[in-house]
Amino acid sequence: MLQIRIMNQEDYASVYRLWLSTPGMGLNTTDDSQEGIGRYLRRNPATSFVAEADGKIIGAILAGHDGRRGYIYHTAVLPGYRKQGVARELVEEVLEALDREGIQKAALVVFGDNELGNGFWQAMGFSPREDLVYRNKNIHLLENINT
Repeated sequence: MLQIRIMNQEDYASVYRLWLSTPGMGLNTTDDSQEGIGRYLRRNPATSFVAEADGKIIGAILAGHDGRRGYIYHTAVLPGYRKQGVARELVEEVLEALDREGIQKAALVVFGDNELGNGFWQAMGFSPREDLVYRNKNIHLLENINT
């Protein structure tokens, strides 16, 4: 039976393995370290979730907000559990959690060549913004982890 619950720091090892096994996932050694994710979860304690089946984590979604806009990161489901509505339930849980916190809009970034991810987010009603240019600057050098 599928159970969706709040993600906590103790979930890190299982969730990180899930992320590492997910093609198209962009990870780095600082933001996605145990310390980095712990800091994120402390700042956003009620908006990230895991999906469990048979006592193991089969899906996860990292999400939070800055008081104005919600942001969704690192959504993943184990291959054997895909196409069963797990990711949809995780996203719906996040959107409800953001709504409870007074957030009216959520955004996310997907790599352009991630066809599976882009198809999913399109089906979930997330529209691409062709009028924006995403910009990024590292304050410190980050080591990316290629999946």
